[in-house]
Amino acid sequence: MRQLITTLAVAFFGFTAMAQEQPENPNAATIDFETEVVDYGTVEKGANGEREFKFTNNGKEPLIITSARGSCGCTVPSWPKEPIAPGESAVIKVKYDTQRVGPINKSVTVNSNSKTPVKVLRIKGKVVKPEEVKTTPEKEKSTMMAK
Repeated sequence: MRQLITTLAVAFFGFTAMAQEQPENPNAATIDFETEVVDYGTVEKGANGEREFKFTNNGKEPLIITSARGSCGCTVPSWPKEPIAPGESAVIKVKYDTQRVGPINKSVTVNSNSKTPVKVLRIKGKVVKPEEVKTTPEKEKSTMMAK
């Protein structure tokens, strides 16, 4: 029994060491976002909740996004299913359900074959009822001119 445990321990540590020694692929794809945080600001309930995260593959191999998941059902991402060639750009679209009044602080986890295989993007902002939207000086001026 002791010999079996010793053998298993040696095998485990040997496999662990081998997994850590794999060299990084210098030609691997990259996923470089223009921004990793999109701020919705203050938006009215029911407003357009679609935003985009633009990215570029600055690596030497095609980039393949395997998945993108929102942190909850109110945040729905869509991503390109075809490989992104080196030097090319594309977008990950995110649709937030603006029927939910309150603060926005959600994440989208993107998995790919890039040098950084997992990226976490964030959306933030606040959804308010239409009557809570603050009037800007431009709105006040245009309202006064219309009278």
